[in-house]
Amino acid sequence: MTKGSEKQIIVVTGASSGFGEMTAYALADAGHTVYASMRGTGGHNAEKASAAKNYASKNDVDLRVVEIDVVDDASVAAGIDQIFDEAGRLDVIVHNAGHMSFGPAEAFTPEQMAQLYDINVLSTQRVMRSALPRMRAQGQGLIVWVSSSSARGGTPPFLSPYFAAKAGMDSLAVSYASELARWGIETSIMVPGAFTAGTNHFAHAGQPDDQPVADAYLTGPYGDVPSLALDGLRSLEPADADPSAVAQGIVDIVNAPFGKRPFRVHVDPSHDGSEVVSGVADRVRAEMFRRIGLEDLLSPAV
Repeated sequence: MTKGSEKQIIVVTGASSGFGEMTAYALADAGHTVYASMRGTGGHNAEKASAAKNYASKNDVDLRVVEIDVVDDASVAAGIDQIFDEAGRLDVIVHNAGHMSFGPAEAFTPEQMAQLYDINVLSTQRVMRSALPRMRAQGQGLIVWVSSSSARGGTPPFLSPYFAAKAGMDSLAVSYASELARWGIETSIMVPGAFTAGTNHFAHAGQPDDQPVADAYLTGPYGDVPSLALDGLRSLEPADADPSAVAQGIVDIVNAPFGKRPFRVHVDPSHDGSEVVSGVADRVRAEMFRRIGLEDLLSPAV
């Protein structure tokens, strides 16, 4: 743990793989009490849950596993209750759970779109409604949202359902930031770029259900798009791009002094333009708050 930082009680959603898994381990290594939340701890993620517990024992860190299915109200409530029962408080929420999709937008059914929105956006609302009443009572806390450079950066085709969902999550994060500031709850938004290797994000991407419509695109004028889009993203990525930099960035946010944490942090080796666009949008937001007399909502109350 860095000098001056305090041990925090942290929950990381979607911690069975990818950024979530890396972040949970990195935060535990930094000296915090970390609840790695995942679904199926007694089923398909049993090995992941066991690995986390073994890592904690072997490395003498406080890494715990909690069963949370972020698309199930009762599961979220039970998991958050367990954390408060065991630890007595919750200092940090890391909203990481999410899922990607790849294919022509028209070929995704409305039900699929709703499922993606549920996983990427509504999941955060379930966690917030379960945790915030007690966090507000504590008078201090931190919410870290794992957004995506796609919310405002370059957006290749065939990723639109995921991009739309991440943009929705990012917008929700910005709105929550001002509504929690007077409760002493701070907000930071982590914005990873398109890491095409090192996680299962692209490998496990969902496919559209309407195959005839997808085929119409892929056997027609858009047949070259999948390879051009994915190969193009890979070509923009430096050879040394390391997704663990996202986890370390979140550790740095958590370890920073209260009230001094950055509102938005970009970890984007490909530099797709999101940092420029988000910078303008965040400045416009801050200026609007000043103009309407709500400047105090730009930073958490002590």
